[in-house]
Amino acid sequence: MRILVTGATANIGRMVVDELLGAAEVRAFTVDPVRAALPPGVEVATGFFNRPDTLAAALDGVDKMYLAPHRPTAFDVCRAARDAGVRHIVDLAGVKGLHWQVIEDAVEASGVPFTHLEPGEFMANSTGWAPQIRAGDEVRDAWGDAANAPIAQEDIAAVAARLLLSEDHYGCSYELTGPETLSRRQQVALIGAELGRDLTYVELTGDAAVAHYRELMGEFGDWYLDGLAQLAEHPQPALPTVATLLNRPAMSYAEWVRRHADLFR
Repeated sequence: MRILVTGATANIGRMVVDELLGAAEVRAFTVDPVRAALPPGVEVATGFFNRPDTLAAALDGVDKMYLAPHRPTAFDVCRAARDAGVRHIVDLAGVKGLHWQVIEDAVEASGVPFTHLEPGEFMANSTGWAPQIRAGDEVRDAWGDAANAPIAQEDIAAVAARLLLSEDHYGCSYELTGPETLSRRQQVALIGAELGRDLTYVELTGDAAVAHYRELMGEFGDWYLDGLAQLAEHPQPALPTVATLLNRPAMSYAEWVRRHADLFR
């Protein structure tokens, strides 16, 4: 079985490649093979979603595909996968009805059997605090009591690989979270505990919060800030889905911080 992993240059797609090694023939679709630093045994397909000629070559002879989210070309990519004979797509999307819904819509419109992955916030988003933590003992941010169950990207990749190697999850959608619900204030405290430092969460409100997030995220800043307000009122519950699919516990936030502590030093 040959599996095409798109978005294999970095982050989740690159992790999916590692998870699949030894279990299937892996072809990695990447715009930058040098940066991807792919291991021996992985077939490299150099290209990008916006270049149809490279996509066609990458899909040739592929049985299954991990689809990284790229909204502008989602429908074209999924049609190309169907025409190439791909028989299962595992896509990375997000919470239904929100920003990444077009990915799921495109996959379903293609008619190829699918499995949707719908993770919430990544633990890796905490690195947005890293410059402040490296500079001092205060983290200035909004909605410190906003609480969710962030997930490790490593777990998302492990789930994607498990589903790609299975025939039992066609037509399924899986909402993925980490194993515990934590407020942003608690997350900062856990980072401090790993670093051996007493970090203080300084609450930004009103115009200061809006300015902070517009500087960080541009046009998406207001949207993200609204989401934090909702999480303060309605915390996201932790779900057992990752543990059920992998037959092991999902990575805790404290463990993720231990593995990535150098990012905050």
